[in-house]
Amino acid sequence: MTTTTTNKVTFDSGYSEVNGLKMYYEIYGQGKPLVLIHGGGSTIQSNFEKIIPLFAKNRKVIAVELQAHGRTSDRNADLTFEQDADDIATLLKNLNMDKADFFGFSNGGTTTLQIAIRHPEIVDKLVLGSALAKRKGIPEWFWDFMKQAKLENMPEQLKTAYKQVAPDTSGLQIMHDRDAKRMVNFKDIPDEQIKSIKAPTLIIIGDKDVITPEHAIELHRQIANAELAIIPGGHGEYIGEMTTLRPDTKESEFVVPLIEKFLNKQKE
Repeated sequence: MTTTTTNKVTFDSGYSEVNGLKMYYEIYGQGKPLVLIHGGGSTIQSNFEKIIPLFAKNRKVIAVELQAHGRTSDRNADLTFEQDADDIATLLKNLNMDKADFFGFSNGGTTTLQIAIRHPEIVDKLVLGSALAKRKGIPEWFWDFMKQAKLENMPEQLKTAYKQVAPDTSGLQIMHDRDAKRMVNFKDIPDEQIKSIKAPTLIIIGDKDVITPEHAIELHRQIANAELAIIPGGHGEYIGEMTTLRPDTKESEFVVPLIEKFLNKQKE
């Protein structure tokens, strides 16, 4: 494990042997564990750099990079949300963590749903940021776009973020293709699996998100112990995801206080 200090934030990082992967993770701060799970085509930094220092003031933040993303190796297998969920469960076991809160964004939100379905014993609370559970939760144009996805159409900021950290930048094409294929093949999570989730859950989307408000409301109805927040802005703007940053983006616009209030609430 390596200890690094950047922008006055100190963190430990390392690799763990996880189901045939060398999985990269970073640990910040002290306190109750909060696991951050990034979206498609992302790294820890491109997704969460702006909010990690805010969460790390009060909690132990564990940020991971999933198969073929950032510093984590690839395996000779397509990406699935179920496998990502199992990988994170194994990582936490390797780190001797029995239970945690989870915050997944975008594809990471779908992975977080799978963690709650497949590994409920490790889940305390869930935060689902722009999470997809059904194909109809995204407009039709998105699926047509995904069928023709090309690396050159991937946001430049995400390509750069990958190249800054990946040991071998030729993996960029692999990450892109695996992410695109997973979305093209995406199957609805069955209602009964969603309804099986007992953990207190906070659902967040932007009002101009790629995920529709109707989808977020449906999830809110299906998960018994759920709260819903629709925040002005686009996909990931509420956490300062790299592609949404503007020169006038302010820390005070992020939903960290909203999430902390939810996580700190005593269970009834």
